[in-house]
Amino acid sequence: MSFAGRALYHTWHRPKGWLQDLIADGGPWERKRTHRGREAMRQAAHQLKPDQMTKSGLPLTVHFLTGERFWDMSAFCLRSLQQHSERPVQAVVYDDGTLSAATGEFLCALAPGSKIVPLSATQERLESLLPGDRFPVLRDRWLHYPNIRKLTDPHLGVDGWKLVIDSDLLFFRRPTFLLDWTARSDRPLHAVDCQTSYGYSRPLLERVAGRPLAERLNVGLCGLQGETLDWERIEWICRELINAEGTNYYLEQAVVAVLLAGQDCAVAPADDYITLPRPPEVNACQAVMHHYVANSKRWYFQHNWRRVLQSMD
Repeated sequence: MSFAGRALYHTWHRPKGWLQDLIADGGPWERKRTHRGREAMRQAAHQLKPDQMTKSGLPLTVHFLTGERFWDMSAFCLRSLQQHSERPVQAVVYDDGTLSAATGEFLCALAPGSKIVPLSATQERLESLLPGDRFPVLRDRWLHYPNIRKLTDPHLGVDGWKLVIDSDLLFFRRPTFLLDWTARSDRPLHAVDCQTSYGYSRPLLERVAGRPLAERLNVGLCGLQGETLDWERIEWICRELINAEGTNYYLEQAVVAVLLAGQDCAVAPADDYITLPRPPEVNACQAVMHHYVANSKRWYFQHNWRRVLQSMD
């Protein structure tokens, strides 16, 4: 970037973006309330107890990537899912490299039958199945773009259908759609976004996919079958997108959209599995699930984790 370009970025675009974010967060006082709510949630997460209801049947197994920064969100997500499932809920937790032994033990105790996949075990699979000389783009993204780990870490070298979910979800009703899919997984699953967010131009994406892409695919809920993933193709997709238009925060979502283009998918009902909840729903919590992306985290940290906690009393 030229000197003039850097000057324009730091004197106009960056301050403008900061101000827009502040307004979207409700202003400085609301941002402070959100920060205090997050700290209170982190303290409350230590007090979460396993579901005491006796449950039977095939466990609902979910896969998380988490660490010390997000473990409390993972815990509330897991516990709220337990609260509204008549089947046992278990988690497979992939350590992002920061998860302490004590935190891992806590998450496993919260959902008996859960397990931690250590970073070292994931790295061994990477070295064996995605060697850097053959998969340089994926290995670079794995190091510098944690979102791609939601694709590699659960599925690389492991057969079977897996439901990978984000940590910033809360459940308020019976997750019928997820219970049905995990009982009879026969096609990929994804959630619906508030808008199409793939980070790359539509002509580029459709050239790489070779067909039209679905609109508004969101990977906050993502069910894939490990043995069907072609890692050489995924490496190629990443390389084509990055070479053409650079790296992007939404690369993982774009890759999944390309992989699932033209496929028959199980799509989470958008009115019940809501990405970016807004008033009045974000206050009423009548949907099955909220995915608190972007500035909807304001309601998550200030209010709705407390609602989950109260429902357990």
